[in-house]
Amino acid sequence: MTSSTKRINRFVRSQVRALQAYHVPPAAGLIKLDAMENPYSWPEWLRNDWLDTLRQAELNRYPDPAAQALKSRLREVLDVPGAVELILGNGSDELIQMIIQAVAAPGQVIMAPEPTFVMYRQIAVVAGLDFRGVPLRADFTLDADAMLEAVTTHQPAVVFLAYPNNPTGNLFDREAIEAVLSSAPGLVVLDEAYAPFADDSFMEELGCCDNLLVLRTLSKLGLAGVRLGLLAGDADWLAEIEKTRLPYNISTLDQLTGEFALRHYAVFEEQAKIIRQQRGELFGRLQSLPGLTVYPSSANFILFRVPPGRGGAVFEGLKSSGILIKNLAGSAPSLTDCLRVTVGKPEENAAFISALASLL
Repeated sequence: MTSSTKRINRFVRSQVRALQAYHVPPAAGLIKLDAMENPYSWPEWLRNDWLDTLRQAELNRYPDPAAQALKSRLREVLDVPGAVELILGNGSDELIQMIIQAVAAPGQVIMAPEPTFVMYRQIAVVAGLDFRGVPLRADFTLDADAMLEAVTTHQPAVVFLAYPNNPTGNLFDREAIEAVLSSAPGLVVLDEAYAPFADDSFMEELGCCDNLLVLRTLSKLGLAGVRLGLLAGDADWLAEIEKTRLPYNISTLDQLTGEFALRHYAVFEEQAKIIRQQRGELFGRLQSLPGLTVYPSSANFILFRVPPGRGGAVFEGLKSSGILIKNLAGSAPSLTDCLRVTVGKPEENAAFISALASLL
């Protein structure tokens, strides 16, 4: 045992040592369909106007700590109710971390249905909290009875519900979510990262329940490189969560870029509309291939299951053909032989289908 290993074993908690760091595979030279990104670049005219905007940046000064101009634009574009408050984060990941830090105390429980976004569990464990995952049904729908029983038993400080869910892509039953919201003793956070591709949201419900918070991100819309997330909810709750925010967490360049992009929101709405259309076509093509189970999606990706024991081989075969998707093997027992593909451009989707068909 090395000297560093001895020190790590002494000072790093065993729960943290047991975790795996979030892995992002290299994608150079591949058709990248693994990360739920908008595949469409900004139009050249928009890029040029954006560069003109960035020339105004005073990089020798700290950014606006409250990002007021950007918050105002977000309220307008995303129809945030006027009675609620906002906190911005470096992507929604930072906001998830802030929420968990705000309630972190020995014995506190963080809860979510699983499989879902892995960072709920990861951040909870790092913060020293007890994470309780409640299995989804076999078809990946929310088991309302199991959730309500778990809420009653474990009294969670926070329940995270991804809406639509990642990696399954489905919207959970709204009545089931409302039942969880009514019974939860603490916060219920609706993570609406994929809202641009769905037909439902809890944003308009803010203000009706003091324990409801809504998370959004601009990453999936076409600003993944900006890292800009939004948390909306009750002013008293957000005042406590705000205490965990590091100063100047949204840079000047990100504030200017976000505000600029939102002034041209129609461009990204049109791209989202195209992606939703392509999602329908890609879903149909996947359904036509033999041996696949394809799960309905309200996000910008589709989950599918290949024949038993073939998940790894199909993933590697696609990669050898120059296409990178997500292999979900090992992330949850219910995801055995499941792969997740991001909806790309028509030519990227066609290349993916062709390569996949040759492997089945």
